Amino acid sequence: MSKALRLSEKWFRGGLWLVAFVFASFLTGLGASVVENLPRVEQHLTIEDFIDRAAAQQARATVKAMQQSRQDTQEKLEQARLGHNAARASSQAARETFNNWLATRQVTGRAGQDPELLARTQALDGLKATERQALAAVEAQQQALLDAQQAEARATRSLHELERVAGEQLAGAQRSQELRIFLYRLALTLPLLGIAGWLFAKQRQSTWWPFVWGFIYFALFTFFVELVPYMPSYGGYVRSTVGIVITVLVGRQAILALNRYLERQKQAEALPDVERRKELSYDTALARLAKKVCPGCERPVDLANAAIDYCPHCGICLFDHCGQCTARKSAFARFCHACGAGASALRQ
Repeated sequence: MSKALRLSEKWFRGGLWLVAFVFASFLTGLGASVVENLPRVEQHLTIEDFIDRAAAQQARATVKAMQQSRQDTQEKLEQARLGHNAARASSQAARETFNNWLATRQVTGRAGQDPELLARTQALDGLKATERQALAAVEAQQQALLDAQQAEARATRSLHELERVAGEQLAGAQRSQELRIFLYRLALTLPLLGIAGWLFAKQRQSTWWPFVWGFIYFALFTFFVELVPYMPSYGGYVRSTVGIVITVLVGRQAILALNRYLERQKQAEALPDVERRKELSYDTALARLAKKVCPGCERPVDLANAAIDYCPHCGICLFDHCGQCTARKSAFARFCHACGAGASALRQ
């Protein structure tokens, strides 16, 4: 159709399409803000809304107390280990000294050293007793550490069980909330899509077509971008089912529209040539001729062949002769291209 338009009209149409896109962009921004704020009508759910708070607080307090006890016991255990290591080192050093002294006594055989032997043995026994006490302190701290770890583990398992149950409840509540938010979006989007469909069917060629097309683009964007991605899946069943239903409905409408179009074309081709030409607008006829198809039936025609004056498919006149200069011209032209005579001149 662009070949049949005036240059200024082309520029105006381009500007109007720009208006349509700008209008659609502002509508889209407004719609995106509304859709984005829709989740705020619902309460933000957390696991704390479903957990047994008294039991959870008790479990968390126990875990915290056991963690602190474990840290304190770990520090005491390190100190006990250091004391045990020191006692063991002292006992070992005393044992080596005693063994050396005992070997010297056996060589010299001096009986006067028996009291010293007793004293050294008693001192060694004392160091050994100290070592055993230090080891007992280590074992006591190890037992306390083990008790704290086990108590912490029990409290942690109890808390995890509470959180698991609450998590399942939270997941169910969130699914219900997502479904409600989706229904809010659906309630907002479907009317827009219905209005867009009506505008496309009734008003797309009206005087205000830039705003009509802008609203149509906005409605399509809102449906496919702001609604479809948030459609609940439920394992893919919902989206697949909705896709099948939409495809069947759209396909059915397309088939019916095609059959209606073919029926209209069949009825139009049965009309006289003059009446059919009156029903074709000038711009539509020129646009179809520019595509090298018949303006009446839209089938391909070799317009470059000078021997073809009528469509071989529907019989509509494509070329006639000027009544003034007899030049061959398009039957849909308003003026003769050779002499400029009006199309009201009789065809020869």
